[in-house]
This record gives sequence, structure tokens and C-alpha cells, in this order.
Amino acid sequence: MLMDDTRPPTRILVVEDHALVREGTAELLERDADLTVVGQAASAEEAAALVGSLRPDVTLVDVELPGMNGIDFARALADQGAETRVLILSAYDDYAYVIGALEAGVTGYLLKTASARELRAAVRTAASGALVLDEAISRRLTRRWRAGPGTAAPALTARELEVLRLIARGLPNKQIASQLGLGLRTVESHVSSVLGKLGLASRTEAALYAVSHDLAAPGRRGTG
Repeated sequence: MLMDDTRPPTRILVVEDHALVREGTAELLERDADLTVVGQAASAEEAAALVGSLRPDVTLVDVELPGMNGIDFARALADQGAETRVLILSAYDDYAYVIGALEAGVTGYLLKTASARELRAAVRTAASGALVLDEAISRRLTRRWRAGPGTAAPALTARELEVLRLIARGLPNKQIASQLGLGLRTVESHVSSVLGKLGLASRTEAALYAVSHDLAAPGRRGTG
């Protein structure tokens, strides 16, 4: 694939307690010139210091780590205001894990069954700030919502779809209001409408819905 030589490579920190897996993951990532692994860590505690000193664009984190697990680590980074995007790499595909990770502030959730190509693509997507979800999880969530009460929801308006896309990018209401040139209460009303129409309980579920229904990218039509 053609690379933009004017852009610096995406800087990645790999956090995985199994050395063979960690080193193999780093090697797979660095096969593309636009990705560079700037550090490796075997625990969340070790990784915390490296995030501050290395300032990676993306921190790729295993869920199961000794001591603090990957989801709690992601939450701690979010609480500290760290600028790195956290991409979870997990063996678990159940809904509770995915919701927990996203509520902890991660930018993506990828399964360990992903191919090298999917891993590199996910890192690039996470670096851009867009939510990335493993394709297998996305398909399962789509089936879940199609089978549920949200199936018959009326179409979202163009403005509601804009709001949904920005929710999927992790923007809080205040930033959505600024980006769309709307008042905060207007945005809050749109968010409530989106959740109500789609039969969803939270912003996290809205973000998952957007990605699993291919609505997170511009140019997509609303549901209906």
C-alpha cells in the first residue's frame, strides 16, 4: 500500500506479559513503514511509566495482565488525561467485556484471533481517534440489535446521525456542541433522541451500535 512519507510513523507501545507474544506482535506491526513500536511492557505498572516518557500514539494492551488488568489500566490512563489511544487486545468476546472496556475509555477492542493485517488496520484506525471494533464482535452485536426492540426504530435525522458519529469518536457533549455549532442542551436532546429511537441505554451502546451498523463514517444514511 502507498504511504504518506510526509507523516511521521504511528508510535505504538505494546503491553503484553508473555514475551514471545509481545515480541511477535511488535514484529508484525513494524512490517509496515508507517508503524513503529517505541516500547514494550510486561505489566500495566511498567507501561504507565513508558506512556509518560515515550508518548505513544497508540497503546496496545492485553486484557489479562499481572497486577492491574488491561481495562483498569485503560481507565487509569483516561483518568490521568493521557493522550495515547488505548486499543485492547483480548481473548474475550462477550458483551460485558466490550462494554467495560469502552466505558473505561478505550478507542478499540480487538480479538486475539485477528490477522496481522486486521491488527495493523486497527492500530491505524485507533490512531485517527475513531472507534475500532473487532469484525466478529461487530457482527454479533448487529445480530443482537436486529433481534431486539431497536429493529423497528424510526430513521435518525441527519443531525442525529451526525451526533451519533461523534459519539462513536468518543466526543463528550460539550465537544459535539462546539464541532456542530449547537447549544449544549440541543446536543443533549439529540443524544436522548438517538438513544430512545434505537432502544439503547447509554452512549457506550450508541458508539457500539454506530460501529456495528457501519454508521460511524461520514456518508452513511440513517437507520430505517
